[in-house]
Amino acid sequence: MRKSLRVKGFVRYERSWYNPKYEVDEGLHPRDGYTGQEVRARFWWFEISFLIIFPLLGVSAVFAEPSNAGLHEFAPARPGYVYVFPRDHGSHEQFQTEWWYFTGHLSSTNGRRFGYELTFFRRGIDSPDAWSNPSAWAMRHLYFAHFALTDEANEQFRFTEKLSRAGIKKAGAEADRLNVWIDRWSVKAVAPDHRQFHLQAQAEDFSIDLTLESSKPPVTHGRDGVSRKGQHPEDTSHYYSLTRLQTAGSVVVQGTSLAVNGVSWMDHEFGSADLAEGLVGWDWLSLQLENEYDIMAYGLRRADGTFDPASSGTLVRPNGSSTSLSLEEIKVSVQGHWTSPLSGARYPNQWTLSIPSEKVKLNISPRMDNQELITRRSTGVTYWEGAVDVTGLWKGEDIHGQGYVELTGYAEPYRP
Repeated sequence: MRKSLRVKGFVRYERSWYNPKYEVDEGLHPRDGYTGQEVRARFWWFEISFLIIFPLLGVSAVFAEPSNAGLHEFAPARPGYVYVFPRDHGSHEQFQTEWWYFTGHLSSTNGRRFGYELTFFRRGIDSPDAWSNPSAWAMRHLYFAHFALTDEANEQFRFTEKLSRAGIKKAGAEADRLNVWIDRWSVKAVAPDHRQFHLQAQAEDFSIDLTLESSKPPVTHGRDGVSRKGQHPEDTSHYYSLTRLQTAGSVVVQGTSLAVNGVSWMDHEFGSADLAEGLVGWDWLSLQLENEYDIMAYGLRRADGTFDPASSGTLVRPNGSSTSLSLEEIKVSVQGHWTSPLSGARYPNQWTLSIPSEKVKLNISPRMDNQELITRRSTGVTYWEGAVDVTGLWKGEDIHGQGYVELTGYAEPYRP
């Protein structure tokens, strides 16, 4: 489960909520000799130009209410889909929405702990003009990215975001292999077998440069090739994960470079349906336990706080085999809350998760309360995505682990 994309604009930008700034074009940055005033002036010039030029490009439908007449046809996610790897690590432009999502837990040689998130989104444009326009500048896809770093020792959460478009190679994703980028942010496979990946992203005062190697095969979620997101047949996506990625590389924070290693998680999801009517958001979690078991679970949340029956999960064993779990087989209870001083959203922040059939009961706690992302200038969604610790019992034995939790629809209900 990932963020719904709300198209806000055309200009590429970067915004850091820890240390705000704009980056409107390559090279236009204070570190390259430009003043903050020049950066802001160029940003506003791009905004004004955008408002004047954008309708002339024939893609004003991005902002308008969609009409069914003449729109580009995107494929639905249908049952019976057969995953083929490494092909399915690449882009699927026949579907309207797609994302590649990485989170992980990292430790430096001196014991300093970090959590990170790096997510790339692709959104196809519902405009016949965009798809019939032969120009290399035609905008058929928008790309977004979120990059966050949880610095536990200093209790600081840093976040930045980007937006760009395909067509002029400022952003893109290859088919048949994993290679996704926006400017200098990227994730790509480093070998044909797609066992290793290279991630890099840079902001003004923090960055990552990581190599990931998968120790388990891809795990597909749901049944019959689809993950359900509602009660109707079209409420589906194709969704798989790499749940155990050994990670090494470097983290740079405020000019200090640290060698790190740890474990990461990758999600890849693609489809053409929005969240089903009547749902306001979702609670999603990924857990990596010290006994080499991994757990994914998501709850599709209604306005009254209950979960839709389409909610589900997956239990992944040490050998990579997996079992799908229905909502009835997963019990999640909230044990505490945290209220954001920025958005005012009241998020759950302590949980108990049980899988009675496996004799599993886990306690989940955030490593920091404030891990909220306010993506005003990309996807337009405010959500909580943070590193968590896990303790509890596994078949009567003490167990520890770590994970990530994502919470959407708490600042405001989801609106397609």
